[in-house]
Amino acid sequence: MDLRDLFQNIDEYVNKEVKVEGWIRNHRDQKTFGFIDFADGTTFLHLQIVYDENLINFDEVKKFLVGSAIAVTGTIVKSKGKQAYEMQAKEVTLLGSCSEDYPIQPKRHTKEFLREVAYLRPRTNLFQAVFRVRSIAAYAIHKYFQDRGYVYFHAPLITASDCEGAGEMFQVTTLPLDKLKGEVDYSKDFFGKMTNLTVSGQLEAETFALAYKKTYTFGPTFRAENSNTKTHASEFWMIEPEIAFCDLEGDMDIMEDMLKYIVKYVLDNAPLEIAFFDSFVEKGLKEKLEKLITSKFARIDHNDVITILKKADVKWEFAPEYGEDIAKEHEKYITEYFNGPVFIKNWPKDIKAFYMKLNPDGKTVAAVDLEVPGAGELIGGSQREEDYDKLVARMKEMGIDASSMDWYLNLRKYGGCIHSGFGMGFERLLIYLTGVDNIRDVIPYPRTPRNCEF
Repeated sequence: MDLRDLFQNIDEYVNKEVKVEGWIRNHRDQKTFGFIDFADGTTFLHLQIVYDENLINFDEVKKFLVGSAIAVTGTIVKSKGKQAYEMQAKEVTLLGSCSEDYPIQPKRHTKEFLREVAYLRPRTNLFQAVFRVRSIAAYAIHKYFQDRGYVYFHAPLITASDCEGAGEMFQVTTLPLDKLKGEVDYSKDFFGKMTNLTVSGQLEAETFALAYKKTYTFGPTFRAENSNTKTHASEFWMIEPEIAFCDLEGDMDIMEDMLKYIVKYVLDNAPLEIAFFDSFVEKGLKEKLEKLITSKFARIDHNDVITILKKADVKWEFAPEYGEDIAKEHEKYITEYFNGPVFIKNWPKDIKAFYMKLNPDGKTVAAVDLEVPGAGELIGGSQREEDYDKLVARMKEMGIDASSMDWYLNLRKYGGCIHSGFGMGFERLLIYLTGVDNIRDVIPYPRTPRNCEF
């Protein structure tokens, strides 16, 4: 049986015989008895297995190495040790041996070392917890949107458009490398034009929002940004809802409600993992997450944020300026200033994307970033420009070829309406939920500059 099922009803199994299958996490053998720290991956809890010289294959079992797969039949009993229950083994069978050079020995390993053996790191306590929370959080996201009538939309991974306009995209081509020098004739390429891996599914998701009213994407996105920071990866997952008949205020309402739902769901369904993170990764993590659920998120204009920062009695590394972006130190200060999460809205148009709705002042757009304590920016969104002429003018202003985006512009001609959406990086959410501060450690196989192992 699974340890998950066993521990959920452990009192019912006391003094009863059960069979479990899993792996040896630690093994301490004495002259006449031994202890096996046993786990099967179905729960964060381990089971201590005790065996003695009365075991038929005692001498054989003593030689089983850490990492070996075993099946154990025995009786569940109450323990006098640190653990409340243990198993008195009657039969231990080797299902898969493990060699002595097994890298995951029962000792503390650095995260850097474990990245080098990423195919084995889910067997450690830290990554058992991280990737279970990743699974639970992913389910919570789908559940939130599905329960509220959103249609799950699969955005294309190969695209001819650049949503962000940054140009930092991976090219997809079947042309030989020597054909990619100088002027390239993409009419001979597989798709007949230059194509790339997507940085966002937002533009395509808007087409579904204007048919279903509420839609969301949740899938991989790619960015060829040569960055080695703790929060950047070349392949990452994004959650991107799009909602018709929704303005910026409504957009923020959904962001707040969604984030609180996900955090509560993880707290309720991964209590052992959260307790582990709170003890060994980030002290006060549980309290931080619980506080977010009960917080009222502040809402403030970007211009007013700059005023607060300029008046602050702080020597900034990067001086805050009107019309410019804010730095990490500013994000940290503003969440401390409001003692909780903060929506910063109505950003200068010159530092935001072409599709964001121009405000009446002509200088700002209806964009918003959500800053959360301890993590900074977690979600970014906006009301989309629904006016055809204004969108065309904005694209010309930013040097974007409108002729290749006729399908997107036509959404404004064919029953267009006010609509909004946002994007949340899944890995950034996981950093916030777990306290593990490097994106490489919350994604199973990280893709970063000069790193594409496994």
